[in-house]
Amino acid sequence: MLLKNNQFRRIKKLTGKAVGDFGLIENGDRIAVAVSGGKDSYALLHILEQLRRRAPIQYELIAVNVDAGFPGYRKDVLHGYLKECGFQVHMEATNCSQIIEEHRHPGSSYCAFCARLRRGVLYAVADRLGCNKVALGHHLDDFIETLLLNQFYSGKLAAMSPKMLADNKRHTVIRPLVYVEESDIVKLSDQNDFPIIDCGCPVMGEEDQNRQRMKRLLTELHKENHHVKRSMIRALSNVQPRYLLDRTVVRQLETVL
Repeated sequence: MLLKNNQFRRIKKLTGKAVGDFGLIENGDRIAVAVSGGKDSYALLHILEQLRRRAPIQYELIAVNVDAGFPGYRKDVLHGYLKECGFQVHMEATNCSQIIEEHRHPGSSYCAFCARLRRGVLYAVADRLGCNKVALGHHLDDFIETLLLNQFYSGKLAAMSPKMLADNKRHTVIRPLVYVEESDIVKLSDQNDFPIIDCGCPVMGEEDQNRQRMKRLLTELHKENHHVKRSMIRALSNVQPRYLLDRTVVRQLETVL
């Protein structure tokens, strides 16, 4: 299935730039693309497929879905759509929902526990499928919101990385949509009628209040400065350690001087 509109071309250009800037895809890669049924993962899969068709190198894509086991999750809708589009598909059923209910400590984050479980399953599936890379659909807004969340609530200066070695040391995690704003993905999804489904999580929307605050903050800033998101994403690649308070960095600079 080919998506053809101005929004798609814009996103494809930005994604291609990210692939080039950070060396996200190399010849011979076999990439497990995490697909949940949300707009971001649909966009990622379609964009990577279009880039693959015109790429001067050879690489493979496999759409991988991890079903956490929540009641009402319409994975049949997702599977049918992906097969209709001609993608290689692997659907992985799990009992993550049961594990969460039985082993989550009271007061701990439901979403964080679920995310860790699903990520572990994703890596295991990537191993079985012979994939050396895992592609995730985090976009520009996710990077900025994570940066703000870490500053406001965790006391650290950190966001996400477009390319990093996974904790298991066997897979490289890539985030090719790093330059793509969420609003562009929303438009692409609406224009192409992506069959959006939710995961059926019983606490959906209840645990991400701080992230929603960051979204509202960015929306307000955007009203005053339409370039604020682009400026912030550029700042993440323009780090000047001399003007920060990291004592390790200060000591290293002192040693050099």
